[in-house]
This record gives sequence, C-alpha cells and structure tokens, in this order.
Amino acid sequence: MSYLKSLPAETRLLHVFEAYPGPARPLLDLHEQVMRAESPFTPGERELIAAYVSGVNSCGYCHGIHTITAEAFGVPEGLLAAAVRDLDSAPVDEKIRPVLAYAGKLTRTPSRMTDADAEAVFAAGWDDRALHDAIQVCALFNFMNRVVEGIGLRADDAYATTSGLRLREIGYAGLAKLLPAES
Repeated sequence: MSYLKSLPAETRLLHVFEAYPGPARPLLDLHEQVMRAESPFTPGERELIAAYVSGVNSCGYCHGIHTITAEAFGVPEGLLAAAVRDLDSAPVDEKIRPVLAYAGKLTRTPSRMTDADAEAVFAAGWDDRALHDAIQVCALFNFMNRVVEGIGLRADDAYATTSGLRLREIGYAGLAKLLPAES
C-alpha cells in the first residue's frame, strides 16, 4: 500500500513514475545508462548485482523484480536467494562473487570499505571500469530501495514476474516511453 495518498492503494513504481514524470525521466535515463550501456558486466550480471543489493536491503519489491530480470538474462533460478542467505556457500561464479561481496559490504557498511575490498575484485580479473560500474549499480539500487520502501510499495510474485520480464524486453528506456508526454 502506498503511503502517498494521491495514488491508488495497489501502487506500483510505474504509477509513481507516471504521477511524477519530471524526476522519473532522468532517473530512468540513469537506469538505462547504468544497467544497459556498454560495461564489462553483462546486463544480466548488473541485474544480479541490483537484485543482490535489494535482497541485502530486504527490499522485497526490487529484489523480486530484479531477480526475475536477472533470471530472464540467464542467471540460474534460486541463485539470488542462496546468495542473499549466504554468499560464501552460494553457487555463485567465482569471478562475480567478490563483486557481490563488495556490493554487499558497500550496502551494509559503506564507511568500512578498504583497499582489500577493491583488490579482491581486481584479483578476480575485473578492472577499474568494472569496479566503477558495480559501484554505480550498487548506489543506484540503494537509492531505489529507499524510494520504494519510503513510498511503501509492495508487489506479489505475479507482478514481479510481469515487471521483471518487461524490463528484460524493453529495458529502462522502454519504461520511460510508457510515461505521459511532457507538457
């Protein structure tokens, strides 16, 4: 149920974007850039990071939708739930595990980041651009988790599936096209 009284009880994020298209347009542009533009990470890996951060934050809305999106890009079903439960024992590819560990620590305790955290990412074969891109995904989804939780958005499994598959198909730029025309 949305805490915004002007929106319907069963509000979804797209409803919020439609109601407030001014800030939504640049936010969706940022999503498109961070999540779909050229990167050392595939779109599926970036969705994996987004869903992991959302799971660490216990943001069920974002975790559910971005888990479906990540799976639609080829992330194995069940991997995200296992990673959020215990990253060390989860069946996560060894190259991406330190990236998720970095994003998890940055989410939980941002002031405690160290050179060793970055070095673990580099030791797995990633470069500065990859670390930067992972940080961008992490920061964006920490922001979005606060927006979603602050507004009080909830989504059932059916909506998470619909939204997650839509993101796979049309991306964030496609979502922007669903907004009302600017006046």
